[in-house]
Amino acid sequence: MSDTNPRDKRFNALAADMRWQKAWDDAQSFKADDASPKPKAYVLEMFPYPSGRIHIGHVRNYTMGDVLARYKRMTGHEVLHPMGWDAFGMPAENAAMEKKVHPGSWTRENIASMRAQLKKLGFALDWSRELATCEPDYYGHEQALFLDLLDAGLVYRKESAVNWDPVDMTVLANEQVIDGKGWRSGAPVEKRKLSQWFLKITDFADELLEGLTTLDAWPEKVRLMQENWIGKSKGLQFHFNFVGGRRAFEVFSTRPDTIFGASFTAIAPDHPIAQDLAKNSPGLAKFIAECQQSGTAAADIETQEKKGFDTGLRVEHPLDPEHHLPVYVANFVLMDYGTGAVMGVPAHDQRDLDFARKYGLPVHRVIADGDADDIVFEGKEAFTGEGRLVNSHFLNGMGVDEAINAVIAKAEHDGWGKAKTTWRLRDWGVSRQRYWGTPIPVIHCESCGPVGVPRDQLPVVLPEDVSFDIPGNPLNRHPTWSKVDCPKCGSPARRETDTLDTFVDSSWYFLRFASQPDDKPFDPEIVKQWMPVGQYIGGVEHAILHLLYARFWTRALKRIGKLDVAEPFAGLFTQGMVTHETYVLPGNFLSEDGSIIFLPEDVIFVGDFYHKDTQQRVIYSPNSDGGLAHYVSPAQIRKVGERAYFGASEVELAVGRVIKMSKSKKNVVDPDEIIEQYGADAVRWFMLSDSPPERDLPWTESGIEGSWRFVQRLWRIFGESDAKASGEDKALLRKMHQTIDGVAKDIEALSFNKAVAKIYELANAVEKAPPSASRNETIRALMLLVAPMTPHLAEQGWNEQGSATLIADAAWPEVNPALLVEDEATIAVQVQGKLRDTLTVPKGLPKEELERLALASDKIIRTLDGATPKKVIVVPDRLVNIVI
Repeated sequence: MSDTNPRDKRFNALAADMRWQKAWDDAQSFKADDASPKPKAYVLEMFPYPSGRIHIGHVRNYTMGDVLARYKRMTGHEVLHPMGWDAFGMPAENAAMEKKVHPGSWTRENIASMRAQLKKLGFALDWSRELATCEPDYYGHEQALFLDLLDAGLVYRKESAVNWDPVDMTVLANEQVIDGKGWRSGAPVEKRKLSQWFLKITDFADELLEGLTTLDAWPEKVRLMQENWIGKSKGLQFHFNFVGGRRAFEVFSTRPDTIFGASFTAIAPDHPIAQDLAKNSPGLAKFIAECQQSGTAAADIETQEKKGFDTGLRVEHPLDPEHHLPVYVANFVLMDYGTGAVMGVPAHDQRDLDFARKYGLPVHRVIADGDADDIVFEGKEAFTGEGRLVNSHFLNGMGVDEAINAVIAKAEHDGWGKAKTTWRLRDWGVSRQRYWGTPIPVIHCESCGPVGVPRDQLPVVLPEDVSFDIPGNPLNRHPTWSKVDCPKCGSPARRETDTLDTFVDSSWYFLRFASQPDDKPFDPEIVKQWMPVGQYIGGVEHAILHLLYARFWTRALKRIGKLDVAEPFAGLFTQGMVTHETYVLPGNFLSEDGSIIFLPEDVIFVGDFYHKDTQQRVIYSPNSDGGLAHYVSPAQIRKVGERAYFGASEVELAVGRVIKMSKSKKNVVDPDEIIEQYGADAVRWFMLSDSPPERDLPWTESGIEGSWRFVQRLWRIFGESDAKASGEDKALLRKMHQTIDGVAKDIEALSFNKAVAKIYELANAVEKAPPSASRNETIRALMLLVAPMTPHLAEQGWNEQGSATLIADAAWPEVNPALLVEDEATIAVQVQGKLRDTLTVPKGLPKEELERLALASDKIIRTLDGATPKKVIVVPDRLVNIVI
């Protein structure tokens, strides 16, 4: 190889990328075999939404999974490493409205583009199992599963309060309500009552909580987030009576110990009592209408101003009927949470304190904060810590837990309340008033009610001939699609026009990847071979909803006998984001007459500024009236030291913070351009090398250039095998085997940056080592070690060394355990504290022998120059220091 590939010959990355990607495709190298007797390994990254382009953030995620998948193949596993597309959702409908295209064509074009980008990176994916959730051969099976859950009583329909966008004419998830407005339309969101389909996730609350204790290979922070979202609370559910004795309403409290500190009660705006009172109270009706203009997200409820309306009603304190509490309708109480009513204890709950201060209500201390036990609480922040009960009659002096138990015992004895466990988790509302989603397979009949679509009529396919000229769900306006006969009685009926929440699509896709029969969603016996997913990789932003819904869906299918698996993901890893500087143009590009403003992406600089499409000359005006600050993409900047300029011009840009890559901030790096310049392997190496994978990774030009240089350096090392060399280099062999062992452990632990560091060290050792058979062996091992990370480079080197097989099919190099143990020590020999020589000796050599060898060293003899040592200090296996 050395004759045909001299050290100064560069690695042609683009040619190697194309050659070996074709070779893997031709050989079907990464196609998983269900019938293989090998141990199974299922590696999965969260599948992407087909927005149009892959960015570097995606590349990091998929590179991590790819390294693990390739490594598992090398260690004798049959690997399932699939790819698909989370293809339904609002962005496609928005594109349909804005670009006048069909959501299906827009989505499928994006899939084609992104698939091509992923293939350029050489990922070891089983493309034969590719799926897109927008295709009937996927969502038809989802409809069948929905009907299975409906038949099992795990799906129901009820009227529920929702966030309604009056412009887009759709229900919005809480996360889509920003400052009380629709995230897309900007219209004030209304609260409405709509009939919605729900999945009974609350039936699995205990299972989902308990299951978290088995997920040892999940990040602790993710398990805690899910635990908090499920929100198991133990407390007292009790009722208040209206003054006079008539039963009023129930509340639930996790802190019944504070009951003597209650100074008000509050009910939700849509509580039956509030609704009844509003019929004869214009003021209350107006207040309720105002409450309906805000979102229902917990974050919104917490941050919005606390407002209430005094109904004039009063209730009796359950432990002191002579003490009466006002009943407010309050905007922070939700009918869907708890009982729709609360007890306000201002001194020990910040929300209640804010409300009490606003409306001049008493604030009574009942938990002692240190020595403070005055009944009047003066603080601006509620005391929510532990303490002793004060100002609480028979509870005085008790600790919190003792007092809680005492109040529950008295409530149960006297018949006004009972112990209860509640959950923060609510049933999953899956109805969406959107076209681009899975049609809910239900038919509404006036006589029979909701009826499931017969199985032989699945899939219920979305109609293609729809219009997006008018906001709202086009399925409601379609002239024929919703008109069908009732499957039970044959009468004219109507299809359900709501579609499923796209979280449903991603709650079972990993099952369909594992098994794809035509006649059913999956084969449970084949799924059992692959599941659970051994390693799932994705962003922490999906730590709650997606993962919780997927866990629920799997458990629900197990409960109804469709699966034997309870937890879908045995291992979970949440990678950090890829970040980049932002660049801002402080001014405008204007037409020559100043009448039109152009965005930076529309402008090129060729001696002057021109519109890139029309070639019209434009003018840059930093101080024009109404000057705007436009973000500029990294592709349009020129860096000179720490300064950034627009293209080749002298227009200086403001360099902003390093933040997560975002299309809106224009700081996204397109991998196609980087691959074209540096090759896929340099990109992959950079994704793995510069930062622990759980932390954010700043994208830099210097970083990718450094990775490219190392790829070239490895290529030179691969070309240095000398067939004529002989002899053993024991130190190099020991380093090789230690590196093989260490890199394997690091990959298994997903500590890719540590594995990279060990490979750097081995490369350094190879470069320093003289020719030998051991050096040739180490170079070959080095190819195998980098094969999961830089597969094109490894394949090229493997091939040019004469191998007739693919390195993708090669085994991970074996470790000699005897060479993992250091049996030699390097001894520093100092004279007067200064290093003068080093000795390599067997470990554990006696002090006397180390002293003799040090004094016999030619370098030490010359340094002493006849002087007699006064003292020799010996540290076994480390140091000899000679004092003269």
